[in-house]
Amino acid sequence: MKNTGEKIIEGALAFSGLITILTTLGIIWVLVSESFSFFQVVSVTDFLTDTEWTPLFTQKHYGILPLLTGTFLTTAIAILTAMPIGIAIAVYLSEYAPKNFRKSIKPALEVLAAVPTVVYGFFALTVVTPFLQNIVPDLGSFNALSAGLVMGIMIIPMISSLSEDALHALPKSLREASYGMGATRFQTAFKVAVPAASSGIIVSIILAIARAIGETMIVAIAAGQQPILTLDPRDAVETITAYIVQVSLGDVPHGSLAYKTIFAAGITLFIFTFVLNNISFWIKKKYQEKYD
Repeated sequence: MKNTGEKIIEGALAFSGLITILTTLGIIWVLVSESFSFFQVVSVTDFLTDTEWTPLFTQKHYGILPLLTGTFLTTAIAILTAMPIGIAIAVYLSEYAPKNFRKSIKPALEVLAAVPTVVYGFFALTVVTPFLQNIVPDLGSFNALSAGLVMGIMIIPMISSLSEDALHALPKSLREASYGMGATRFQTAFKVAVPAASSGIIVSIILAIARAIGETMIVAIAAGQQPILTLDPRDAVETITAYIVQVSLGDVPHGSLAYKTIFAAGITLFIFTFVLNNISFWIKKKYQEKYD
């Protein structure tokens, strides 16, 4: 028989899980209901195919493509920056670093994840952009390149920490077998350990992509908030999250069609992050079943 204390703990845990589920359902309901009223006025076809996004201008267009390209451009730059550095750090900490050094440097590295993103944004605007202007010609004060690079720095701890955990969880016998076959430490690290931990590494990258897509303050400060359909990293761009911040400041009348665009943009962002999270879960589950 369960005692009273166990029943209370079980009830508290169940209540906590219920709150999470209800909160998620509430968010979905708000996004869907508000977006539905928006799409009663603006067709889904125009929303997905129009190349202009000017809901706050006199001549209004509601094409999400400029915001999507801005989001994916900054995210691509961030991942191209963070992925090689993060994986290299993870391999070093797992395969090369002394045990005491690993225990001390890993928490220090994760401190980067605790820095407020607004600080990263001002760092991108006041330090990285002037530095890049000395290297890249025609780089404006606001651009996707500096925002993406700093966003990549921000998500390095996520990739390195999760990848290092995946590498550290590999059985010691796997490395010993590789050394027994005459492989060097470098060969063991990159031809044995990394492929064996690929599921965890891939999941860390996908989660980092989702984190980059949802980033707000860095792109709002450094990218320029210009909804332009471009893939040139030197141009100013606007992401979905930056637009939501712009409209949410209070200058747009509540309940207007322009105000409802934040819910249409929000549900688009929600769908992308939901798909990425499910892909990472599927990959992790598939590899777990493979090695069980």
